Amino acid sequence: MENNQREKWGSKLGFILAAAGSAVGLGNIWRFPYLTGSNGGGAFLIIYLVCTLLLLSIMIAELVLGRSTGLAAVGAFKSADKRWTFTGVLGVVSAFFIMGFYPVVGGWSAAYILKTVTGLLGDASAIEGVFGAFISDPVQPLIWTVIFLVLNVVIVAKGISGGIEKASKVLMPTLFILFIVIAIRNLMLPGAFAGIEFLFKPDWSLVTGQTFLAALGQAFFSLSLGMGCMITYGSYLEKKESLPGSAVSVTFMDLGCALLAGVAIFPALFAYGFEPTAGPGLVFIVLPTVFSEMGAIGTFLSLVFFIAFTVAALTSSVSLLEVVVAYFIDEKKMERKKAVYGTAAVMLVLCVLSSLSMGTLSGVKLLGVGFFDFFDILTDKIFLAIGGLLIAVYTGWFVKREDLEKEFTNGGTTTFKLFGLWYNVVKYVAPLAIAVVAVVGIMAIEQTSLMIFGLALIAVLAIFSKKL
Repeated sequence: MENNQREKWGSKLGFILAAAGSAVGLGNIWRFPYLTGSNGGGAFLIIYLVCTLLLLSIMIAELVLGRSTGLAAVGAFKSADKRWTFTGVLGVVSAFFIMGFYPVVGGWSAAYILKTVTGLLGDASAIEGVFGAFISDPVQPLIWTVIFLVLNVVIVAKGISGGIEKASKVLMPTLFILFIVIAIRNLMLPGAFAGIEFLFKPDWSLVTGQTFLAALGQAFFSLSLGMGCMITYGSYLEKKESLPGSAVSVTFMDLGCALLAGVAIFPALFAYGFEPTAGPGLVFIVLPTVFSEMGAIGTFLSLVFFIAFTVAALTSSVSLLEVVVAYFIDEKKMERKKAVYGTAAVMLVLCVLSSLSMGTLSGVKLLGVGFFDFFDILTDKIFLAIGGLLIAVYTGWFVKREDLEKEFTNGGTTTFKLFGLWYNVVKYVAPLAIAVVAVVGIMAIEQTSLMIFGLALIAVLAIFSKKL
């Protein structure tokens, strides 16, 4: 039964921008372009697009579960079938653990906005050393982590339409405009076309079985699936809105931002003869070095880039914080601000451990890895994939087809001719595809003890989550 007292999005656009903000994150900027270029360029894009359309079925499934019940991740499953409560709990735990390290990186980005205007680009040879010294410092990164987390708290504490939606209507257009500015400028550089070739020219000789797994994995994690975000956001959605249409809009905004980031970044890298690399090194070392080669305009572009990067991190982290907050509001009947402050306080403790694991606590290992990597590997390799698999299995095999169709068609007031196709994809194709990604990802974890711990934790949640 839907919770009629629940907060709602003020508009369809507000929901789409907020959901797209949840999907558009750090991975779109530092991981997607690199994966595209190193896995066949245009060939990878075609495979990625097919994978994204496949996983669109899971996004719709999450929105269906949220809107039909009017409850967030845990309540959506609990109200329908208590045996599946742990699937929602796994989503909340995933969001909680991701927020144990995500604000740290968001803080790095925010810090680099200030570093850009205070001389970061003055000495290109020192940029790598600056980053290493900064993240290993016991105090500076923590200050910026707190600032970034406070921004999350301010937005989420104001609620759905007054906080998350209002912020998304400003942040998402800002993100696209900033990347467009960088892209236009960098495309004018001599030799920039080599970067476009790297991204878009199909090279089928580079395509292997790993390419398909990389495309499916990137599509899965890029769309914020398996962590309760879309279930939670869907629970605030009005019955009159089209679920398939909304999901398609969110998906293509996410894809568009990833492509735009590639067009903004790689022409500059190739124009100045730098090798494209994935991860923090690309964002905090390679790109600032490129910008430093550009003179005065480089400082401006660096400033624009790190503002955009911080915005992308913020729109994603806000949705993750909301997943956990919504659990306490729905299940524990906690007042929103109290839930936000309490949740953020505990997350801050995890962030402190993650940040210090780069320096002061670098020698402290948890099942073979530091705190930052512990939270990252648990969620990225284990929790999210298994969570997405469970959502597909639950929707396809345990929810009545007629109930799904009713929610799809807004109680029969609209039609959706592709419902049969969607239902078969979510019932047969998606679970198999996600299972492959889950198994390959889990088996690739080098720390066996960490892998066992993650799977054991899921088993414990399955046994005890009914009491939550």
